Order: sequence, then structure tokens, then C-alpha cells
Amino acid sequence: MEPIPYAYNVAHLIGALLLLLGFALLYQRRISAVIRIYAMQAQALALAAAWQAFVQEAPHLYATALIALLFKGVLVPFALSWLVKRLGIHRTVETALGIGPTMAAGVGLVALSIMLVLPVTASATAITRESLALAMSVILLGLLMMITRRNAVTQVIGFMSLENGLILGAVGARGMPLVVEISIAFSVLVAMTLFGIFFFRIRERFDSLDLAYLETYRGG
Repeated sequence: MEPIPYAYNVAHLIGALLLLLGFALLYQRRISAVIRIYAMQAQALALAAAWQAFVQEAPHLYATALIALLFKGVLVPFALSWLVKRLGIHRTVETALGIGPTMAAGVGLVALSIMLVLPVTASATAITRESLALAMSVILLGLLMMITRRNAVTQVIGFMSLENGLILGAVGARGMPLVVEISIAFSVLVAMTLFGIFFFRIRERFDSLDLAYLETYRGG
């Protein structure tokens, strides 16, 4: 198979977009904005999967793109927005670190990802190496968001962003079976159901989704 012109550049651009949106998630402090940016990141993930399907001539990756678009780009943001409205959450989210230190930590994690991934993938193609490095960066930024946010909803979004990085790495590494894609969609549905129940229980018990209330709670 002859290489597709600009395949590397387009894949790199889409992966960089996911990474940029990961930083945007760290920067935003309003829940509604965080949900919108997560939806954009999931839609960019769908575009990345579709492009890899075209480049690799792997039709099953089109299913990955469709699942990412419908479930992660539409269904999950809609469900989270409904939960936010249902629970009456319309405020700025408290963070464990300030925006400046958080963004600096994010830059450090991206540098760490490049230092770790590129040397161990020296024998792989350029498009695979870059995709894995960007995927690892998105994963670590999602983990950082989970650590630095005190609100349960934003921590869930951090987890889902982390999963976006895992899928980006899987589609870029050539050969993610369809059964994995189906399991991803099922896990998203189960996770959203459990998170919804979890949110309602926290709100019912503490009248807030700020995790600081859980840390200070002492029985009763």
C-alpha cells in the first residue's frame, strides 16, 4: 500500500487538537464549559479514529469513530448536562491547585510523555510514535484533572478524558478489535448509570457535590 499524502500531518494535527482540548479542560472552572469542551474532545477523537481507519484501510475503526461520536461526543455530554441541571449545579468548581500551577504541571506531564514514549517506539512508524506520545499526554492530563478537581462531576469528566487518550493510542497503534470497541461503548453506558446514581446519593446526603464535604464528614 502506498503511503497516503499528508497522513502523518493530519493525524498529528488531530492528536494535537485533542491535547489542546485536554489543556482547555484543565483551564476551565465552570462545569457547563467543561462539559462542552469534553464533547469537543470526544468529537475530535471520533475524527482521529475515522482518519486512522482511512489511513490503515481498517473498516472496523469506522465503528470506533461512530461509537466515540454517538456515545462520548453526544450521549455522555447530554447526560452530564442533564445531571447538572437536575442537581442544580451552576457554579465555579473549586480546584486543589491554582490554574497556573495546574497548567505548568500539565506541560511537565506532556514533556514526560514524550520522553517516555518516543525512545521505546523508535522502531515504529512516525505516525504511530506521535499518536502514542499524544495519547499518553492526553491520558496524563485526564489523570491530572481527576487529581486537581474537587467536584465529582469534573472528576468524572477527567476520567472520561483519560479514556479518550486510551482510545487514541489504541487506534493509532494499528489493530483494535471490534469487540474492544463494543466493550468501550458498554462500559461508558454502565459508568454513566453508576455515576448518575452516585451523584444523586451524594447530593441527597450532603446537599452538594463538592468533595470537600466528604472529606470533612465524620459519620452520622
